[in-house]
Amino acid sequence: MLKFTPLLLAIIYGIVMYRFSAWRLGKTLDQQSTELADPQLKRFTDKLAAALDLPRIKVHIYEVDPVNGLAAPDGRIFITRGFFNKYRQGDVTAEELTSVIAHELGHVALGHSRRRMIDFSGQNALRTALILIIGRILPGIGVLIANALTSMLAARLSRSDEYEADAYAAALLSKAGIGIGPQISLFGKLEELTKSRKGVVPAWLMSHPATEDRIAALRKLEAKWSNT
Repeated sequence: MLKFTPLLLAIIYGIVMYRFSAWRLGKTLDQQSTELADPQLKRFTDKLAAALDLPRIKVHIYEVDPVNGLAAPDGRIFITRGFFNKYRQGDVTAEELTSVIAHELGHVALGHSRRRMIDFSGQNALRTALILIIGRILPGIGVLIANALTSMLAARLSRSDEYEADAYAAALLSKAGIGIGPQISLFGKLEELTKSRKGVVPAWLMSHPATEDRIAALRKLEAKWSNT
């Protein structure tokens, strides 16, 4: 039993930290967000709502500068102020911003937030196990190797979620009569929209699949649907 205690503690720690992070994020979002009210954008979100048999889709603006979308653990959908400003400036169309909302709806519908808790707990357990095993073989650097391997796994799982949310959004946009064109055109803009002034790799691209791969996956879906 004592042999498995570190793993059990790691799993418990992962669950507690996830719950705490979700609670803290919820409080931050409550304090730094307002409901989105834009007539032009509402025309397109109403189309998504109709496709989902919902009365409406509520979207919030998260008052931060980075360009991003967010599906909160409680199911709320957010667009950052930075993203909304790009739309207001004409850098992003209403259809393209709607495709982001559809993508975030995908994360909610597919249960990615709940999966994150399971993944986070499992990754902590795996990290602990790797530290115990590799640490005996390579004392000193075992922790670094274990952390690197766990981070690689987390990135792979995150990219898998993004592909799934992309596919969900593509299906929803198609059903709503908007099509996947806005998704593809937005992907072509993302690197420019999200790049740092200091030239570092955009945070969006670090946690998401390569843009070319996402576009290719969408084109494959489009071809598949057009042949059915």
